[in-house]
Amino acid sequence: MATPKKQILLNAFNMNCVGHINHGLWTHPRDESAAYNTIEHWTGIARTLERGLFDGLFIADIVGVYDVYQANVDVTLRESIQLPVNDPMMLISAMAAVTQNLGFGVTVNLGYELPYLLARRFSTLDHLTRGRIGWNIVTGYLDSAARAMGLAEQLPHDERYDRADEFLEVLYKLWEGSWEEGAVRRDRAGRVYADPAKVHKVQHQGRYYQVDGYHLAEPSPQRTPVLFQAGSSGRGQLFAGRHAECVFISPPNKAAASKSVDALREELVRAGRRPDDVKVFMGTAVVTGATQQQAREKYEDYKRYASREAGLAHFAASTGVDYARYDLDEPIVYGATNAIESAARTAAQHGWTRRQLLELFELGGRYPAIVGDAGQVADELQSWIDETGVDGFNVSRTVVPESYEDFVDFIVPELQSRGVYKTQYAQGSLRKKLFGEADYLPARHAGAQYRRPGAPGSDSAGSDSEKKSAISV
Repeated sequence: MATPKKQILLNAFNMNCVGHINHGLWTHPRDESAAYNTIEHWTGIARTLERGLFDGLFIADIVGVYDVYQANVDVTLRESIQLPVNDPMMLISAMAAVTQNLGFGVTVNLGYELPYLLARRFSTLDHLTRGRIGWNIVTGYLDSAARAMGLAEQLPHDERYDRADEFLEVLYKLWEGSWEEGAVRRDRAGRVYADPAKVHKVQHQGRYYQVDGYHLAEPSPQRTPVLFQAGSSGRGQLFAGRHAECVFISPPNKAAASKSVDALREELVRAGRRPDDVKVFMGTAVVTGATQQQAREKYEDYKRYASREAGLAHFAASTGVDYARYDLDEPIVYGATNAIESAARTAAQHGWTRRQLLELFELGGRYPAIVGDAGQVADELQSWIDETGVDGFNVSRTVVPESYEDFVDFIVPELQSRGVYKTQYAQGSLRKKLFGEADYLPARHAGAQYRRPGAPGSDSAGSDSEKKSAISV
């Protein structure tokens, strides 16, 4: 019997702003990114993605500004490099109302949130989407955000993950342990909406957080949203091994991607999970057309509007290095950074000069661009899947909505004809669609230990000590 072909997963990658990854393209005459602050813009995108059977819309976010390049925000403002930027969570309900299956991975920086209220916000969205919500967990990397929030500076890189571990512990206690399964009775005749004996106070006294209260929301379809994460530093991978269900990577080449995926799978096993318990998505940009010539002409057209300098200014914030201080071919000095460790490490390992970085950003962004007709793009996507072990792609926008429409109209049918992409959505929650198992976290996930015995997805065969841990929330 032939081995079934691996099914490619797809997220659209976007942000509630004008310029996201491929900078400068907001100036293209067909681009509609400046309509980001209208509901119709987002509901239109959601409908297109659902027509293409996309697994989800992955929405990035920041709570600071990019002020490293030239030590100011001049280029950031002129090119709208993720500024202005609106709240991503506000978009979800409108898009969920016009779709039935599309998932939503929304970024929230836990560094400036309290777990008690964030738990309710995500439970609310999980209810309103009928189980289609995911959370992209970020710990922050912008000093400008820390200053704006009244802090002198960010916590050190690894300590931000230490705090994140405790943040997740509190959330698991609220989502998984505060309300038992069956607590909600909705008994009109007996005048009992929820059974008091099955709703429990969370009492947490930790290093960073103290909570003494009940989860405000009744259990949602997934309880815990699907957990996304993008950290690929050593400490970031340790965090992913414990918590993440989907991981986003942005490697410069296939060798680097394969190395990252292998390291993550090994970390999962060390954490007591299965190597395939995480779906890995790689960032990419796709420019396509009805023919190879049309795709190439479109790419050349896009490049005329793209801003390489804006791409460099964005990357400067990621690495903490002001590239404006260097001549085009002068060696760049990378020291210790409190920004994105993996970005600085990658740049240092390649020895990229300012000139080389500008060449990399010819489409205004740092993700590898796949250019070609449907067959050529499909070949390249399959090559990344086969050679690196990634599970799918976060497809960044170029010209909006054109780039999404082109992908749906040209690439999706080609992938379907090859048997590597679904022809209809699976039933169930976002978690069930992605993993084919249950709506809730699997018993082997760290969050499941806070679940009360007998709950769906709990490990009834667990030890007495494990059961006691699940009760002590």
